[in-house]
Amino acid sequence: MTGMSWLKRLIRCERGNTLIVVAAAAPLLIGASAIGVDTIQVALAKRQLQRSADSAAMAGAYAVMQNGGASTAVTRDLTHNNRITLAGTPTVENAPTTGAFAGNARAVRVVLRANRSVPFMSFFTGSTMAVEVEATAAAVPDGVYCVVSLESTSATGVSFGGNTTTDLGCGVATNSTGPSAIAVNGSPTIMASPIAAVGGVPPASRFGTGSVTLPYSPPQPDPFASLPPAEIPPALASSCPSVSVSPNDNTTLSPGCFSGMDLKGTVTLNPGVYYINGSSLSFGSQANVTGTGVTFVLTSTTASTSPSSIAQIDMNGGAQLNLTAPSTGTYAGVLVYQHRNAPLTNQHINGNSSSRIDGAFYMPSTEITFNGNAGMQVQCLRLVGRRVNFSGNANLTNTCPANSPTRGFNGLMVRLVG
Repeated sequence: MTGMSWLKRLIRCERGNTLIVVAAAAPLLIGASAIGVDTIQVALAKRQLQRSADSAAMAGAYAVMQNGGASTAVTRDLTHNNRITLAGTPTVENAPTTGAFAGNARAVRVVLRANRSVPFMSFFTGSTMAVEVEATAAAVPDGVYCVVSLESTSATGVSFGGNTTTDLGCGVATNSTGPSAIAVNGSPTIMASPIAAVGGVPPASRFGTGSVTLPYSPPQPDPFASLPPAEIPPALASSCPSVSVSPNDNTTLSPGCFSGMDLKGTVTLNPGVYYINGSSLSFGSQANVTGTGVTFVLTSTTASTSPSSIAQIDMNGGAQLNLTAPSTGTYAGVLVYQHRNAPLTNQHINGNSSSRIDGAFYMPSTEITFNGNAGMQVQCLRLVGRRVNFSGNANLTNTCPANSPTRGFNGLMVRLVG
């Protein structure tokens, strides 16, 4: 075989081509695999860092909801939950300077940075890869509440009892931290949603269809915190006569200061503010009281130094009441306002089938027990107390237009918003 023939045969031979192709492609395959490994490492690091940022932003927003410091809460959360070495100090903004919630004092923005090792790419670049993530959490509306318990201990904040059907047409919330922050006793039927508590909300078959329960929610702010102190104006404090209306009497009263009101007869109340200086605001079983645009302020001239002197309220179940809060002014939508220094006592609000109550009861330091009798009508009822109890033996229906400014209070929940 000549040299030329051998060469021609070698050229036509295909044995060993695969080995040549593999040898030529090996660097590309190895490089692609290495880049893939580096990319996965970076993606995993970014996911872990994002989880840390999300958790920290939520912690910061919860702290703001409880009047705490966002930065302190974020630092504490990162100390316990973050597993990635950070590059530099985290950015914590309350309120955020960018994004959809820029300027929102209830929002917290957290930015985290880290340097991630990329062995293959660093072989060529000699550096690590920078990873940056951010998260924003904020307190956002989660429903409309018309019953708010400001109880902040582990005691039950809201309880439902008796055999009543309570149709509130709104939500119920308590700041109680206990495992039974909202309790159901007896055989009531409760139509309300959402039902929220800082503590637990035990499952209850008495909650109506469609009721949403939100245990372990953030605390709700006092919806009437902006109201001025329940003090008697100096111009009125010097003259506060007591008023007593007997069952057979028929009288008309005008706003002013009163050292107790004992109403047992027929009474018409002119619009305005009625300051009750100590003693009590009492509606007897035979009372027939009508008032449009009225507010009762339960207080005393010594409320700041002697809480026990603050006026109380007693609405007898037989009383026929037709009371409506004012629609404008300082006490718009507020029917009863008790001084914030009042001691923790149980105030009873009762009414019969002929009663109509339209307005809010704001008694932030005391316990409100609301008893509804057959067919009692309440419109745009709002109850804010330290504790709130519902009892009775018949139907209680609260009606209020969906667009009414006094329908209820916008509740808040913390969630990620960016």
